Amino acid sequence: MAEVISVAVVGCGAIGGVVARALHEGEVVGARLAGVVDPNGTRGLPGMSLEEALAAADLVVEAAGQAVLADVGPRVVAAGRDLLVVSVGALTDDALLARLHGAGDGRVHLVSGAVGGLDMLRSAARMGPFETVRIVTTKKPAGLVQPWMSAAEADRVRATDRPLEVRRGPAREIAAAFPRSTNVAAAVALAVGDWDVVEAVVVADPAASLTSHVITASGAAGEYRFEIRNRPSPDNPTTSQVVPYAVLRAIGDLAAPSGAFR
Repeated sequence: MAEVISVAVVGCGAIGGVVARALHEGEVVGARLAGVVDPNGTRGLPGMSLEEALAAADLVVEAAGQAVLADVGPRVVAAGRDLLVVSVGALTDDALLARLHGAGDGRVHLVSGAVGGLDMLRSAARMGPFETVRIVTTKKPAGLVQPWMSAAEADRVRATDRPLEVRRGPAREIAAAFPRSTNVAAAVALAVGDWDVVEAVVVADPAASLTSHVITASGAAGEYRFEIRNRPSPDNPTTSQVVPYAVLRAIGDLAAPSGAFR
């Protein structure tokens, strides 16, 4: 019988709560829930401290946001535990990336989250560098209002009655400016291996019933266009409803025997 990996989930919100519940109910073959780390409550699931998670788990899933990843991530790796990162946008910080790489023996895995086509981009990047890459993310206005915005800018975003380009810039800048909405921009930049070549655009659209990500890229291997349209989470409109299931798929892949396909 294959070994079952023990998984601790940090964060019990719209993403972590779904992931932890599925693990607790045995929905991921080869994996079980060790417990949930969240001071705000665990929704009736087994709770534990981070120290207990590091002692008990083979894999720690970060599903609590960029600030928590910066604090918890290096501690997980230093303890020799594997880390599955949901808040990929935090990796715009080169210092955090260096800390994760040098913290210890634990391995770091990234979740594709709400975006697809990353395997193709990674493959094409191996053939040669990309000349242009752009990702345009369109969401409901309310999910794009940020604390750094002036009152006038925030009101302009909330009140728009048509598609409004909120911000455009390098992927690193946009992922940092919209930490709950643009993990996809960071994921694309990491896939192509070049933060500077990726331009990210954020659009607020009151008619956007689905969250869309349109990725276009051109380089030595060819030209690519991917369009993803996800339903927003009913619990948190800044994230797509599919994200926790991308996390569960990643856990299932890590739990699978080497070479297995599920």
